[in-house]
Order: sequence, then C-alpha cells, then structure tokens
Amino acid sequence: VKLDKIVTKAGDGGKTRLATGEPVSKASARVEAYGAVDETNSAIGVARLYAAGDFVLDPMLSRIQHDLFDLGADLATPGAAAEALRIQASQADRLEREVELLNEDLAPLTSFVLPGGSKASAHLHLARAIARRAERAIVALSEVEPISPETVKYANRLSDLLFVAARWANDKGVADVLWKPGANR
Repeated sequence: VKLDKIVTKAGDGGKTRLATGEPVSKASARVEAYGAVDETNSAIGVARLYAAGDFVLDPMLSRIQHDLFDLGADLATPGAAAEALRIQASQADRLEREVELLNEDLAPLTSFVLPGGSKASAHLHLARAIARRAERAIVALSEVEPISPETVKYANRLSDLLFVAARWANDKGVADVLWKPGANR
C-alpha cells in the first residue's frame, strides 16, 4: 500500500474508486459496507484506549483491527481477482475460539445487559452496535452483488466477540448493568 496523496479531489462529484479502479457512487451498497467496517474499526480503536492494560483483550482487539482492514479490502475488491485480499475461514474461526475463551470466565447472564459499566465495556458495546450495522450492510450487499460468504461469517462472529469482550471488561460480567424489565412504569 502506497498513499502519497491524500487530497485528490476525485471524490468531489460523489464518486470513489474501488480497489479494482472501478468508479462507483459513494452511496453504493459496497461503499456503505466497507465504510461501516471502517467505523467499526475506529470504535474498536477508542475501546482499546480503555482496554490497554488488559493483556487478554487488547491483543485480541489489535488482531481484529488488522482483520477489519482485510475485510475492508475484501469488500472493496469485487470479482474474482486472484490477487485480491479475502477474509479467510480461519479468521472467523479464531474469533469463535476467542469468544469461547472469554466466555469461560464470565458470570452467567440473568438478564439482558445494558451498554455501560466500565469505560472499556461501554466503548466495546458501541463497537458491537456499529459492527452489527456493518454486518447488516454486508448482508445487504450480498443480496445485490456476489461477495465471499466468509465476510458475512466474520462480521457475525465479530459482534458476538465484542459483546462477550464488553462483559469481560466489566470485571468478567460481575459489573454488568442488567436490564430491569418495566423498571420505569
């Protein structure tokens, strides 16, 4: 990757270029999908500021940030180009193993969890909500254009991991803020 010029003015007319060089609308389903992935990555970056001392979560989140650039590259490269960077099954499988690892030490859930608790948890919940939006955008793209099925699988596992990570950041679930149904009636 070489970025020598940031301001190109090429997008001033509402168009951008995919990794293939193909011009598309900035409002296209593909650009929406990889844009939501970028938002997810940014939210995880903020969460990492508060998880920096956690020697389990922070390395996981770092790996995910790299994966999200892979995912964005996958989504920005339509077609079957042999040299295209694609999300691999092993990346989604790793997320699944990490969900299981974190979940082993969590207090059992007795209610839905409200976003909040620690600063790290609150930011991880925000990242989770953004990741779910990215997943919806990826699924919407898959309904109009062919994409790798691994992209959907990865996005689905990611929101699971971020939920469990948010609980982990709340003293392994002990400090979770639980929903009290009908509490304000």
